[in-house]
Amino acid sequence: MTADTQLEGSEDCEVYTWGDNDEGQLGDGTTNAIQRPRLVAALQGKKVNRVACGSAHTLAWSTSKPASAGKLPAQVPMEYNHLQEIPIIALRNRLLLLHHISELFCPCIPMFDLEGSLDETGLGPSVGFGTLRGVLISQGKEAAFRKVVQATMVRDRQHGPVVELNRIQNTCDHADGSGSFADVIVFNVKLEVKRSRSKGGLAGPDGTKSVFGQMCAKMSSFSPDSLLLPHRVWKVKFVGESVDDCGGGYSESIAEICEELQNGLTPLLIVTPNGRDESGANRDCYLFSPAARAPVHTNMFRFLGVLLGVAIRTGSPLSLNLAEPVWKQLAGMSLTIADLSEVDKDFIPGLMYIRDNEATSEEFEAMSLPFTVPSASGQDIQLSSKYTHITLDNRAEYVRLAMNYRLHEFDEQVAAVREGMARVVPVPLLSLFTGYELETMVCGSPDIPLHLLKSVATYKGVEPSAPLIQWFWEVMESFSNTERSLFLRFVWGRTRLPRTIADFRGRDFVVQVLDKYNPPDHFLPESYTCFFLLKLPRYSCKQVLEEKLKYAIHFCKSIDTDDYARIALTGEPAADDSSDDSENEDVDSFASDSTQDYLTGH
Repeated sequence: MTADTQLEGSEDCEVYTWGDNDEGQLGDGTTNAIQRPRLVAALQGKKVNRVACGSAHTLAWSTSKPASAGKLPAQVPMEYNHLQEIPIIALRNRLLLLHHISELFCPCIPMFDLEGSLDETGLGPSVGFGTLRGVLISQGKEAAFRKVVQATMVRDRQHGPVVELNRIQNTCDHADGSGSFADVIVFNVKLEVKRSRSKGGLAGPDGTKSVFGQMCAKMSSFSPDSLLLPHRVWKVKFVGESVDDCGGGYSESIAEICEELQNGLTPLLIVTPNGRDESGANRDCYLFSPAARAPVHTNMFRFLGVLLGVAIRTGSPLSLNLAEPVWKQLAGMSLTIADLSEVDKDFIPGLMYIRDNEATSEEFEAMSLPFTVPSASGQDIQLSSKYTHITLDNRAEYVRLAMNYRLHEFDEQVAAVREGMARVVPVPLLSLFTGYELETMVCGSPDIPLHLLKSVATYKGVEPSAPLIQWFWEVMESFSNTERSLFLRFVWGRTRLPRTIADFRGRDFVVQVLDKYNPPDHFLPESYTCFFLLKLPRYSCKQVLEEKLKYAIHFCKSIDTDDYARIALTGEPAADDSSDDSENEDVDSFASDSTQDYLTGH
């Protein structure tokens, strides 16, 4: 294609793009190089009649501009509740100003002190890039970040060193000492490995015989340049397996490592306290283990950081489901009380009970509460050598120490991971990003495939062909990935679906329609996350269903102990639920404190 090409205007015209993309000029929303022609999805269905390209730009002329393009929305979407009182025109102008600031600042980032500095007296607070996280536009700061990554890319080889990985060593070493087996024996060994993995337990001492552990042990022999390659950082040879790694073996090793990190074969990650208790949000997410502090663990955390950096540099996402507070710390942000509640919903209420308890001194001593705090992994940590039990006099000190411990219990592990990331990507620049933005760079956007959700859906009190169910799925189709993730959190306490139907392990997504809500349009949906259950009123139209469902997923994130979501406009409680799930009504029903105000305001 020439630099300026005239095309015949056609609705069926397809435009492909490829090249370095260091300025984001290829139109796919990233700054990743594209080696082979890729369809420009944004131009599908457009009547394109001319394209032009240069070293840092691509243009396409179209005569089929959507009628809605460039138009402002009629009103502020309900999820942006803090902006409801600001005129749309003012919001538009503010957004333009933010874009302008980003366009001016982001290209100049290398000229600034990334670590921040004190004021002239040397006593004031440091001012770093962290203060700009919520100001700079995502595309601008990611483009600046990618430019630094591209400038440090090593492109003189196709892959890094060849690494031998043994996935069957744990059970085959005792056979004859040679490591050579007949095909049928190797097959049986692999089955035994799978069975042992399903039972849990570390793969060797401290997980060193896992693929992750083996790779970690070999990282010391990697040259710095090997970690700066654009694609395969290593080439894999699986011992006893006929794998010729042309990219598939490398991807397999990465997938294996991610699985091992999250299935108990390595000691680095633990499920969130909410996950252990099967309550609250982030049940399917992981935290760094605060107990993993030995030198071998620190080295493993460094290698984990290398993996995160490689994912960012190569654009190959990792399938890691770390909780958002972990990503926040990796981006250089400090944890807050709200972050603790996201992963351990019972911790803060427990502290508040101790702080606000009106018991007498004698009653407090009778409770005999130890001066310890449960860590994220469930271990009791002694907070002071001075006190052994909580008393009326020292309870304020206990609350302070307990809070401080939980806010900083992962600092050592986070520092090791960031040290590993620094070998691959410019870690100081991560202070430009939020935890969610960093997660997206490492793991990609979480995809909620509706066809998979539909395949495990069952219905109570309604036929699958009923208009209400059709409206529900049409609304779900219209949701963005972020909204689908919020919906899944609302209805199941998770942010991502299992990868396959088999991984649901017989768990159905239940949609139940009840007639107890009267009038139905005055009520929000209810969810019971323990049972993957959504209860819908029999709404009158699709528009009402969409409005109520959107409000629920954005704002109803706490346990509905006050029955706000079940109170009609008149203030009368809804009729008793006669369904067979009534005994579980108070287990995990979600609503927010703002629900009552919302309902009575309509």
